[in-house]
Amino acid sequence: MSFDLHLNGLRAVVTGGTLGLGAAVVKTLAEAGARVATSARTVPAHPVEGVAYIPADLSTAEGTSHLAQTVLREWGGVDILINVLGGSRTPGGGFAAISDEHWFAELNLNLMPPVRLDRALLPSMLAQGSGVIIHVSSIQRVLPLPESTTAYAAAKGALTTYSKSLAREVTPKGVRVLSVAPGWIETEASVAFAERTAARAGTDYEGGKKIVMDWLGESQWADPPNHKKLPI
Repeated sequence: MSFDLHLNGLRAVVTGGTLGLGAAVVKTLAEAGARVATSARTVPAHPVEGVAYIPADLSTAEGTSHLAQTVLREWGGVDILINVLGGSRTPGGGFAAISDEHWFAELNLNLMPPVRLDRALLPSMLAQGSGVIIHVSSIQRVLPLPESTTAYAAAKGALTTYSKSLAREVTPKGVRVLSVAPGWIETEASVAFAERTAARAGTDYEGGKKIVMDWLGESQWADPPNHKKLPI
């Protein structure tokens, strides 16, 4: 099935556009006729034709500013901003293993790039009275994995709340703000996470993936093992 997304000539910025979901978004937008720019620490081996790959480390304020200023200088504004960049780099071991450095790293990777880019690029959307911003959150905003991804899940939860607030502020001015929360997508980062989980559990990749699936399949309302309800 194919359909026209009506994106011909629209200016689209995608973060994290060289791997996984971000790369798929970049390819789809380019094939739909959009003008696409994406952040990249390094240009991929097989770049999408016509896409501008802008070297930038978006976990830093300087990198985010470089991406935004390059886009504004070349295009004068944007029509679509899709914040895909994210991931978890915190080691396993639960809450006690998460240092201040880990917490700040997760926030700087999963929350601050969208906040900074929105602040830099949204004014051009407001000036033209139109635009779309999409924040890619995660199912873990309500289903965190305590063993490995507490800080990542908390950052994605913060991103979701921020998205709701921003939408309330700018939707009346013509700019739509959306937040999507994917579940498991077998990207490079997800494969690496399943492999780390498998190694800790002494199993193979499929076993590690099943462990992650079982974690994500649990209801967020389920009581943890040995949980005792306290009187109110």
